[in-house]
Amino acid sequence: MNNTEAGSGQYAKRSAFKAMWKQLQKNKGAMIGLVIIGVIVVVAVVSQFAFDYERDIIAQNVANKLQHPSLEHPFGTDALGRDVLGRVAYGARYSLAIGVVSVLIALVVGVVLGAAAGYIGGRFEDVVMRITDIFSAIPSVLLAIAIVSSLGKSTFNLMVAVGVASAPSFVRVARASVLTVRGEEYIESARAIGMHDWKIVLVHILPNCLSQIIVQTTLRVASAIISAASLSFLGLGVPAPAPEWGSMLSEGRAYIRDYNYLMIFPGVAIMLTVLSFNLIGDGLRDALDPKLKR
Repeated sequence: MNNTEAGSGQYAKRSAFKAMWKQLQKNKGAMIGLVIIGVIVVVAVVSQFAFDYERDIIAQNVANKLQHPSLEHPFGTDALGRDVLGRVAYGARYSLAIGVVSVLIALVVGVVLGAAAGYIGGRFEDVVMRITDIFSAIPSVLLAIAIVSSLGKSTFNLMVAVGVASAPSFVRVARASVLTVRGEEYIESARAIGMHDWKIVLVHILPNCLSQIIVQTTLRVASAIISAASLSFLGLGVPAPAPEWGSMLSEGRAYIRDYNYLMIFPGVAIMLTVLSFNLIGDGLRDALDPKLKR
C-alpha cells in the first residue's frame, strides 16, 4: 500500500468517526449518559485520593454506627460506622472495573468464536452455535452463580463468571455480522490472492462488523454491572469488606425500615450507571445504523 492509499484510509476513518460523533451529539439521551458516566468515572478516580481505604472505607467505628445523613457524613454511616459516601464513591471503581473487564472477556471469547464460526462454517459452526444455544438457554445470572460456585468467591472469578455468561450474545452478533460480508467480492478477491484466513477476518471482515460490536459492548457493560451487583447481593461477589454496590445493598437490607439510606444511595448509583450505559448504547446504535441516517 502506497502513502496515498494509506492517507486516504486514515482520512476515511476520521471522517466516519466525525460523522458518528455528530450524529451522536443529536441524541440528548446519549449525551446525558456520557455526562453521567464521565462524572462517575471522575468520582471513581478522585475517591482514591479523597479517602483513605483502610481508615475511611473498611475500618470499623462502632461509636458512629447508623448515623443518618448529616454535614459530617452526607450519606450517613452503616452498621459498622463506616462512611457511606466514601464507600459508594470507592465502590464505583469496583463496579466499573468489573463491568468493563468482564465484558472485555466476553468480547474476546465471543468475537473470536463467532467470527470463526461464521467464516469457517460447516461442522465447526454447528458445534459452536449449539454450545451457544445451551449457554443462552440458561439465565445469565444463574450461569454466573454456577461458575462462581465452582471457581470460588473472588473478584477475578466474578469477572470471569460474568464474562462467560455474557459471551453468547457476542458470539451471535459476530457470527451474524461475518455472514453478511463473507460472500462479498472483496473477500473473494482476498482469498484469490492467497491472503491467510485469519488476516482476511482481521483486516477485511471485523472492521465492517465494528459498529455492531461497539453497540453490543456498551449495552453489555450495563448488564454486566447488574449481574455483578446481583451476585454480590447474594454473597457470591466481591468479598467483604470491599465496598461493592451490590454487597452494600445486601448489608443494608436488614436496616431498610429505619435506615433506608443504606440501600438508597448504592441503589441509585447502580441505577444511574446502568441507565447511562443503556442510553449511550442506544445512541451509538442510532448513530452507527445507516438506515437511521438522513
